[in-house]
Amino acid sequence: MRDKKNLRRVSLLVTAQTAYNLEKLAAMCGYREKGHVVDKLVREKMLMMNGGKSHERNEN
Repeated sequence: MRDKKNLRRVSLLVTAQTAYNLEKLAAMCGYREKGHVVDKLVREKMLMMNGGKSHERNEN
């Protein structure tokens, strides 16, 4: 497995309620960092918007 990960440092400005909910989701999913929650939410949203087109293309 590669030692290097394809990561970028990003700063987000969110409301107190959103920060609380990110912490809560991270705890529920067992993630150590809120960034993992953001990754998962973005991934799910992109799949929903694209209808899973790229995933279907890779299966064929």
